[in-house]
Amino acid sequence: MTLYILNGPNLNRLGRREPEIYGATTLAEIEGWCREAAGSVPVAFHQSNAEYQLIDWIHEATDEGATGIVINPAGLTFTSVPIMDALKMFPGPIIELHISNIHRREAIYHKSLMSPVVTAVIAGLGARGYVHAVRAVMDLAE
Repeated sequence: MTLYILNGPNLNRLGRREPEIYGATTLAEIEGWCREAAGSVPVAFHQSNAEYQLIDWIHEATDEGATGIVINPAGLTFTSVPIMDALKMFPGPIIELHISNIHRREAIYHKSLMSPVVTAVIAGLGARGYVHAVRAVMDLAE
């Protein structure tokens, strides 16, 4: 069973975008860490700037009986009811992940629409938070 790792808008710019907040690590480096942490578990690692594409991948994970989902919805965390609704349909463990601590940032970043429907939230551990999220979702799936 596949582990889905989904990344939202602007995360393709990691390493160049606001390094004082998000660090210098690229999404390609994060993908490598995630695949290593997953070991023999297949990983579907995706990024999109389009809300509908993230929803389609969540549906795919649901239909294929994925092991779990790690999702960094990025800015859509605070605005996307459709992503939240898609996540509610997934029966397995879901980790919501944020590179920065969203609660230490501006007020607009404090209210996640995803948090009430996911299994757990990891925020503020930097890019290495992805490794913790992969391990956590795999532990929860056992």
